[in-house]
Amino acid sequence: MVAEYKIKADKLNLYYGDHKALHDIQLNIEQNGIYALIGPSGCGKSTFLRTLNRMNDLIDGVKIDGSVVIDGQNIYDTETDVVSLRKRVGMVFQRPNPFPMSIYDNIAYGPRIHGTKNKATLDVIVEKSLKQAALWEEVKDRLNKSALGLSGGQQQRLCIARLLAVEPDVLLMDEPTSALDPISTLKVEELSQELKERYTIVIVTHNMQQAARISDYTSFFLNGYLVESNKTDKIFTNPTDQRTEDYITGRFG
Repeated sequence: MVAEYKIKADKLNLYYGDHKALHDIQLNIEQNGIYALIGPSGCGKSTFLRTLNRMNDLIDGVKIDGSVVIDGQNIYDTETDVVSLRKRVGMVFQRPNPFPMSIYDNIAYGPRIHGTKNKATLDVIVEKSLKQAALWEEVKDRLNKSALGLSGGQQQRLCIARLLAVEPDVLLMDEPTSALDPISTLKVEELSQELKERYTIVIVTHNMQQAARISDYTSFFLNGYLVESNKTDKIFTNPTDQRTEDYITGRFG
């Protein structure tokens, strides 16, 4: 049976100690496409994003109730293999974080961890992943050079390629262009448009123009609540909640 939605958050609450950071989040995310999460700083966007691959598990004092169902399985079930989950649901962070090793070894790192040792197989994975991340032509002659020598924009695309190398289903992006210059930002946005044909992408952004440009659906968070979620053009042209309109038009945030 094919799941109705790729991701389904149901009555999701999250606490940092005594502080309740997410309140009864209900959000359905379909297969493929780009989902933008918008809202002012501290409103729960990144916290929600991290619930989708259990990154919040790494923070002391976090408690979660409710469910997040991916491909029909609640990822908060006790038998969930979290390592396998994070392989399927990968994350790109705000600042590029290449490993201090060669470009080649950055991409091959994940497949090696998961048991791929054959050099010819790794060569194919590295080339394919870099091509998918629109980086191959720029780095193919220096694969054995340090990834730290790449520009910021190239490093971010390298981090995306590193995710793609382990064949995920979902890409989580936490403000992936906030530390990049406009040209690098455009390249990552164009890349996202290409990747959505094969992956489900959930992106946190503070950039309203970016959300309007690249996303298919937009969800507005405020003070830990999901105010509304809809197709992006509807959110930006005819939101149902006044608070959404006030945020989008710059009255607060």
